Amino acid sequence: MKPLRLARLILLLGLALLLTACHRDGKLPWRLTDISGHMPDLAFQLTDDHGKPVTGEDYRGKVVLLYFGYTHCPDVCPLTLAHLHAVLQRVGAKADDARILFVSVDPARDTPAIMHAYVNAFDKRAVGLTGTPRELEALSKRYRSAFTREPSQANGQYEVSHSSAIYLFDRQGHARLLATPAASQDDLVHDLYLLLETGT
Repeated sequence: MKPLRLARLILLLGLALLLTACHRDGKLPWRLTDISGHMPDLAFQLTDDHGKPVTGEDYRGKVVLLYFGYTHCPDVCPLTLAHLHAVLQRVGAKADDARILFVSVDPARDTPAIMHAYVNAFDKRAVGLTGTPRELEALSKRYRSAFTREPSQANGQYEVSHSSAIYLFDRQGHARLLATPAASQDDLVHDLYLLLETGT
């Protein structure tokens, strides 16, 4: 047997043993913050980056990574999306069952077309979501997030201060985990793989 194939087999057997042990006591070895039962299910009515109305139900069957941000963000948003892209790349083919939902906190500038170009520059499994100010504020409050538009600069540009948590939902739309952009790739890969593998 080739060394690479043997290494993969050992890795899969190790993961199977780990999952078996975890299911015996009913707990999974999460590395991120477990928010099961402390946050509401994934639910919203917004517009995706193709201009199509969508709801949380449209993403049932996928593991969702929800993040609030905006396309003019100078630092944390592009860094976070690049970080999540790297995580999905490391997860491999299973990541096709995951979706990054990038929810705009700047609906005045983030049209569906702008959102589409922005998120696709990072990952093809990312979806840009926008809506009315009221819809976005309601979704932000639902997950105890927050955002505030800063005063405009002399050139008319402005920034939006916003929370930077990443919310992970299982295939049934239940809130399961919370991460910050500072969470290591290793921890995100570990927990995302478990969510994708177990389906719960």
